[in-house]
Amino acid sequence: MAVPVILASGSRTRLELLERAGITVTAEAAAVDEAEIKAGFQAKGAAAEACAEALAGLKARRISQRRPEALVIGADQMVDCDGIWFDKPADLAAARTHLQALRGKTHRLVTAAVVLRGGTPLWHTISQAKLTMRPFSDAFLDDYLRQAGTAVLSSVGAYQLEGLGAQLFDRVEGDFFTVLGLPLLPLLGFLRGHGVIRP
Repeated sequence: MAVPVILASGSRTRLELLERAGITVTAEAAAVDEAEIKAGFQAKGAAAEACAEALAGLKARRISQRRPEALVIGADQMVDCDGIWFDKPADLAAARTHLQALRGKTHRLVTAAVVLRGGTPLWHTISQAKLTMRPFSDAFLDDYLRQAGTAVLSSVGAYQLEGLGAQLFDRVEGDFFTVLGLPLLPLLGFLRGHGVIRP
C-alpha cells in the first residue's frame, strides 16, 4: 500500500507543482510563528539558509506528529538582499516598498525542503537562485501591482516569476522550481527512492 504524502504548507503553488508532477498529495498547513523564528535567527546573525531549513523542518514536524504514517514535506523560502531578509508583504503598499528596495539589484532566493516520517527526518535539501531585477520605472511598478493585484502578497519578494513578475527581471540564475518555492527535481528523486513514484 502506498505511503501517504502530505505537504505541510498552505502554498497553492507548491501543491500544484507536486500534483502536476504526478504526486498524489494532500496539503495541511502547519501553524508556525515565522516572524518570531526569523527574528531569533537574525538576532544570532544566522544565514538565510539556516532559517529556511529550520522553518521547513518545524512545519513538517508539526504535521508529522499528527500523521506519523505519512511522508511529510516541509518547505520554506527566504529572500536575502545585501543581508536584509524580505517576507511576504502584508499589503500592496508593502509590496511596492519591497520591489523598490530590490529594483536594480541582485538578490538570493533560498529554498529549503525536508521530509519527515513519524517525526524522524529522512531527507533535506537547500537550493538557491540569484535573481537580478531590472531598473524598472515607477510607472511600470504601478501598472504591475495594479494588474497582479493581491496575488503578489503570497510571494516572498512580492513577485511571481511564472506570470507577470517575469517582466521585473533582467536575469535569473538557478533552478526555476527553486524560485517557485520547491526544489522539485531532488524531491522527486527522494520520492522515487521511497516507492512513491516508479523508478
